[in-house]
Amino acid sequence: MNKKKVIVICGPTASGKTSLGIQIANLINGEIISADSMQIYKDMDIGSAKPTKEERMQAVHHLIDFVDPDKRYSVADFKKDAENKIKEILEKNKIPIIVGGTGLYVNSLIYNIHYNEIKTDLEYRKSLENVDVEELYKMAEKIDSVALKKIALTDRKRISRILEIYYSTGKTKTELEKESRHEPEYDYKVFVLNMDRQKLYDRINLRVDLMIENGLVDEVKNMIKKYSEFPTAMQGLGYKEIVDYLNGNCSINDAIEKIKLETRRYAKRQLTWFRSYNDATWIESGNPENIDIILNSLKE
Repeated sequence: MNKKKVIVICGPTASGKTSLGIQIANLINGEIISADSMQIYKDMDIGSAKPTKEERMQAVHHLIDFVDPDKRYSVADFKKDAENKIKEILEKNKIPIIVGGTGLYVNSLIYNIHYNEIKTDLEYRKSLENVDVEELYKMAEKIDSVALKKIALTDRKRISRILEIYYSTGKTKTELEKESRHEPEYDYKVFVLNMDRQKLYDRINLRVDLMIENGLVDEVKNMIKKYSEFPTAMQGLGYKEIVDYLNGNCSINDAIEKIKLETRRYAKRQLTWFRSYNDATWIESGNPENIDIILNSLKE
């Protein structure tokens, strides 16, 4: 039985995914499903580089701007919502186009990952709270160095999760992910946008400057006033650094430089992540042949 085709456009931040996704959607009567773990949140428009209102008028977008920042939203939630949207779009005889740079979100679909809930041992979690993040990193490195390559050195929450999973199951996060993969329901045509590293870094730096000009500081201030807590949202790049500035922990210039540095590091990790996709087609950002390459994949 021929599986129905779904296009996936992924790649590092600031590589031009949104623009390419909209072009393709207009050419093939497609609809876009966002695979970005920050763009799901309401009121987080500037720092998440959410498609503008004008861009969203050019093509139908799903899974953007629909979760309150004080709510938890897991990869399993995304997979369920995304698969529902894929089904809806296909039933309209349109083509779904997954666009985004959150590797966990993309993996959940293309590998059809079945998520088993791992119970959290609260006592063990509490015991990790007083451990320095560098020490946590060393502990996790001994257990699951593969998973750790995809995580920032300062990401206490995700580093701790590697330790919690091993403590609760006796298996590493990497082992569990491999075991949870199943035959995908659809024929995912995966394209990874690439770009000269220096050009990408220059685009990231410019994007951060524009975020500040467009009111990122006020966006964060308004969120703090509106919501009482942020389980995940404020861990996003650009948000936690501005919170540090507002709390008097650094100057605005230091916060801006930190956002640029951490975003460049994130882009590097994204590229490492997407290199593991054996069946993906890598395309150069801005190449006029990209559209034909993607459209031809639908004929295969």
